[in-house]
Amino acid sequence: MPCTTDFIDFLCEAIAPLGEVKARKMMGDYVIYLDGKCIITACDNIAYIKMHPSLSEIMSDAETGHPYPGAKEAYILDIDDKALVSEALTTLWSKLPYPKSRK
Repeated sequence: MPCTTDFIDFLCEAIAPLGEVKARKMMGDYVIYLDGKCIITACDNIAYIKMHPSLSEIMSDAETGHPYPGAKEAYILDIDDKALVSEALTTLWSKLPYPKSRK
């Protein structure tokens, strides 16, 4: 089931205090960018973030799952926990590279 626009709007509003947020639709699901870096994959109205080693302690109690068949396992972000969202996304953002530019 694809994400609803209400969920994407809610997700973008929740992380807006952290920087510039853009959502890009990809085959029914969405990728959320924060200050130019791909930070969240949203599938089936669930926000997934990469299982990066820097997040192991922060997300130790978080559920995990696969955003879509064949995808790597990812943390499920509890978007209602503002402190967790801020800490996890700020930490992850600092570790992720900017996307490669297309020629």
